[in-house]
Amino acid sequence: MVDFFNKIRGIQNALGRLAEPIDGLPSLALRLYLVPVFWMAGSSKVMHFSDTVEWFGNSDWGLGLPFPYLMAFMATAAELGGAVLLLLGLATRWISIPLAVTMIVAATTVHWHNGWQAIADASAPFANERVVDSVEKLSAARSLLEAHGNYDWLSSSGNFVVLNNGIEFAVTYLIMLLALVMMGGGRFVSADYWLNRALAKAK
Repeated sequence: MVDFFNKIRGIQNALGRLAEPIDGLPSLALRLYLVPVFWMAGSSKVMHFSDTVEWFGNSDWGLGLPFPYLMAFMATAAELGGAVLLLLGLATRWISIPLAVTMIVAATTVHWHNGWQAIADASAPFANERVVDSVEKLSAARSLLEAHGNYDWLSSSGNFVVLNNGIEFAVTYLIMLLALVMMGGGRFVSADYWLNRALAKAK
């Protein structure tokens, strides 16, 4: 039995050595996935900054956060600056921390009361009452479109869905950012790697 586990361990070590030249690619993939997510979010805030500030501060229909101008500015700067830094792989671990904080705030203040799912699907796990109720609403909307609109054209780009706006995407991005905090920008594929290498040679 000991020999068996030693062989398994040997195979794992050999696979690790084979994968070593490309071990930066998972970090690169995570970074490139997140770049457009945060760039689009930040760009939207810039284009509607006064509305963003009002939404951050209004306690009736918004987030009701203190210092809404400062909070909106910081969120916008983190998202736009974060997108650029993630693209370059520069200060990857450091910028992933404030971006993770924005995802925690988004999940707990914006999406939490909607449950898990981003898109309502009553057959999926974690379907709450809100999601189950969407089935009848979607069916009614589809019937109206079939009766009074060009349904084939309207649905030619994809099926109609009900946006549930749950925490699913925010938590997914949070997990990806936490992985980057641990992994860094990636060997060979990030400015962090080449900067650290240059600094090491300069010592």
